Amino acid sequence: MDYIIGSGRRPNMAGQAAAAPAQGAEALIKDVSLETFAADVLEASMRVPVLVDFWAPWCGPCKQLTPVLEKVVTAAKGTVLLAKVNIDENQEIARQLRIQSVPTVYLFKNGQPVDGFMGALRESEVKAFIDKWAGPGGPSPVDGLFEAAKAALEAKDLASAAQAYATILQEMPGDVAAVAGLARCYLLAGDLKRAEETLALTPPEARNAPEITSVQALLTLAKEAGTAGDPAALKARLEANPKDHESRFELARAHLARGEREAAIDTLLELMRMDRKWNDEAARKKLLTLFEAFGPEDPLTLAGRRRLSSLLFS
Repeated sequence: MDYIIGSGRRPNMAGQAAAAPAQGAEALIKDVSLETFAADVLEASMRVPVLVDFWAPWCGPCKQLTPVLEKVVTAAKGTVLLAKVNIDENQEIARQLRIQSVPTVYLFKNGQPVDGFMGALRESEVKAFIDKWAGPGGPSPVDGLFEAAKAALEAKDLASAAQAYATILQEMPGDVAAVAGLARCYLLAGDLKRAEETLALTPPEARNAPEITSVQALLTLAKEAGTAGDPAALKARLEANPKDHESRFELARAHLARGEREAAIDTLLELMRMDRKWNDEAARKKLLTLFEAFGPEDPLTLAGRRRLSSLLFS
């Protein structure tokens, strides 16, 4: 395939350090224009294969394929790069490479397009295509940082865990696991403001990721903890009036504020048993928030969901 994209405009290779895989996720995926095509595709492909994703804002299949490409390229950890070309804004590139429809993906190696495909492939197909040219992704230093962060968090060494997650985010901006981990560190340290600011770093398309929704739920509970009542006073009200549902609900919040998770679940389930429709099913909704915050594998979540299902279907 003949092409002259970027002819005469190629910048010096010494200025292209930002295109190297070692620079992290920010360099793995780039939006490319006519001015940057030579450096970000032709020259970069002399070192590592480069996928070029030709897309358009009006293209439905493009919206399916591009996130898959980004995910697989990120997981490949530098063995392949991704260059995204908006054909509406870069018609000259599309013309020279004879792009007839989108999405179209070309793979460049040693400065030449050597393979490609059209249409929205499944993730497994995209991975197989990349592996054919680049091989499976190798180990990354970031993997060790994740392990260190997890170990520090389990040991309650919040400062070390936060530092590890922050370092990961420098290498991989917007990484969901790192954002969630750093926000969790701030939450456990009682810094709700910085936890919220950290969650705001989540890419829009990942805001419903389980790691993010779990920390978001924890943040909601932490904010509510400051207004929780005194458990002794609330229990006294319930002894005087067992049908005081508001006090029972507040008692569950008070348990949560003190870290008494199982007692909070028991109290909410008892409220549901007495009146599941109370206050627009407030007890059921609060339980779901707790389960999301605790995580799907937490023993309290597993047992609580079973008990909730028994109540709902009894």
